[in-house]
Amino acid sequence: MLDRFTLPDLSVRVLGAPMAGGPSTPELVAAVTNAGGLGFLPAGLSSAEDLADAIVATRRLTSGPIGVNLFVRQRSAGKPERLAPFAAALAEEAERYGVALGEPDGADNEWPAQLDVVCDLRPEVVSFTFGSPSDDECRRLQRVGILTLGTITSIREAMIALSAGVDALVAQGPGAGGHRATFDALALPPSHPLEDLVSALVACFDCPVVAAGGLGTARDVGRLRAAGAAAVQLGTALLRADEAGTNPVHRAALCDPRFTETVVTPAFTGRYARALRNRFIEKHDGEATFGFPDVAMMTAPIQEAAAKLGDPHGIALWAGVAFGNTKTGPAADIVRGLAG
Repeated sequence: MLDRFTLPDLSVRVLGAPMAGGPSTPELVAAVTNAGGLGFLPAGLSSAEDLADAIVATRRLTSGPIGVNLFVRQRSAGKPERLAPFAAALAEEAERYGVALGEPDGADNEWPAQLDVVCDLRPEVVSFTFGSPSDDECRRLQRVGILTLGTITSIREAMIALSAGVDALVAQGPGAGGHRATFDALALPPSHPLEDLVSALVACFDCPVVAAGGLGTARDVGRLRAAGAAAVQLGTALLRADEAGTNPVHRAALCDPRFTETVVTPAFTGRYARALRNRFIEKHDGEATFGFPDVAMMTAPIQEAAAKLGDPHGIALWAGVAFGNTKTGPAADIVRGLAG
């Protein structure tokens, strides 16, 4: 087996969260790595070709380690009879923005090709979200020298991921922005404090644990490191960084006093995710259905049109509970300031 990167190799124990949809640009990923941390590219629902291009672009910007996050392949929880009522409820939104609802395009079928890409291009780290890779998939990555991380929200999920052979865990707490990483898309995400989850994982398992979710200050980071976290992962804290590709509407909303709280909702994507409360959530949260990625594809044209119009009430303003602490400036300064 090839020598592999390990978390103790980092001079700054900070991982940049993989934020799909624009924020995690190659420039942001490279900036986090060049600051001594570990930047992450999100594969999300992107094509294998686009993922490969992003890895190559990031390699041009840094000689340090980089990570890639993959959404574990899964069956959509959405069935036509379940999706149809929500589609009808969204008709008014589509008319408001002058678009048609999107149609599922089979993006989930990119999973095998995405695995081929990371095995060929060999980022130092690959993490998984929404489930655990198989034993064979873990071994395949490890054979080519890749460190594997499983993103989990509970002890049970940790046991599943470690049984499959992942090398380390990313413990996602309830304050995280964007999608909750729960393995069961229909289950209400756990609400126990991140610090408690990290402490329990460190006590139960002999592997590195990365703490993620709701970390907005150096004090937050210090508290989680004291609880035993080998490193922390920051996402929302980097949304306003100079190198982030966060769209201007989202970027402005993070510091707009009209947005005062976050809420966990499946309304935008058919999976539980935390965002700033806006009109779309207030109108559709109660009637939203589950069915990722189908729902995400349905709402995509609405969100794209709202962003073009500068309307923050028609897009998912992903944000963790510590969004009020976000700052502008170079990502390196943000990372080092929070790392302490």
